[in-house]
Amino acid sequence: QVQLVESGGGLVQAGGSLRLSCAASGRTFSSTVMGWFRQAPGKEREFVAAIRWSTGRTYYGDSVKGRFTISRDNAKNTVFLQMNSLKPEDAADYYCASNDIDRIVVTATAYDYWGQGTQVTVSS
Repeated sequence: QVQLVESGGGLVQAGGSLRLSCAASGRTFSSTVMGWFRQAPGKEREFVAAIRWSTGRTYYGDSVKGRFTISRDNAKNTVFLQMNSLKPEDAADYYCASNDIDRIVVTATAYDYWGQGTQVTVSS
């Protein structure tokens, strides 16, 4: 059974940094894409970043490009989201997700497995 467990959320001041982690287990992830999404209250789930596990290719949403970095640790089956220069509008619940189609896509419905989320709060 696939499990994705996020950690690393918290409260940070605007301009600060956080690093989120997503520990994956239950299968081989070498033919998957791992993504990060976020959802703020009253808003739709938004694509943040994705990484193709096999090649390390990455893709970012426009709102985080240049500030966030997604990476992976193959040995630990863990994906990271380094978030720098955080803004109040980055505050949301952040979710890790995995898809089986092995292509980077930005649509949440294309992802098969989801973590429980971790909350990020950014104070101004």
